[in-house]
Amino acid sequence: MPGHDTPIALRPAGPADAKAVADIWWGGWRDGHLGHVPDDLTAVRTAESFTSRAAQRVEDTVVAVFDGAVAGFVMVVVDEVEQVYVAADYRGTGVASLLLTQAERLVGEQGHDRAWLAVATGNARARHFYQRQGWADEGPFDYPAEGPDGPIHVLCHRYVKHVTGRRGADIRPL
Repeated sequence: MPGHDTPIALRPAGPADAKAVADIWWGGWRDGHLGHVPDDLTAVRTAESFTSRAAQRVEDTVVAVFDGAVAGFVMVVVDEVEQVYVAADYRGTGVASLLLTQAERLVGEQGHDRAWLAVATGNARARHFYQRQGWADEGPFDYPAEGPDGPIHVLCHRYVKHVTGRRGADIRPL
């Protein structure tokens, strides 16, 4: 487990990370979304769908690595922090905060002054986490989650945070 003397490295994901990202994403998605999203979405979010999506999204992904293992990841597209997930063994260790801070930097570096993300309304753990990290809840909205036949609308809350355009992100090669 991460300790004060063993740093967690943040780096861009590579194709070899896709399997670890998919496994973390699948488990974390189920923890935070089952019972809080439409059954249509649950039906299409299979383990195989996460494997495929993780491989397709490598370029949007930053991974947190501890002792050679992927401990979590974040996906950022333009000004949206699309995914923030931490492996169950690393929850509560600060990995999520590091990833979210990196996502905020990436959004700012792309010239945006506000980052946003969507959280399923019933995912109380995630909503509390984002509020503790200084994100503001702008209220409920229909999020168009990607489905095989078009969007599947999910009742979410939109969280926003002011970010600054800073250079020199914390991503560093291992």
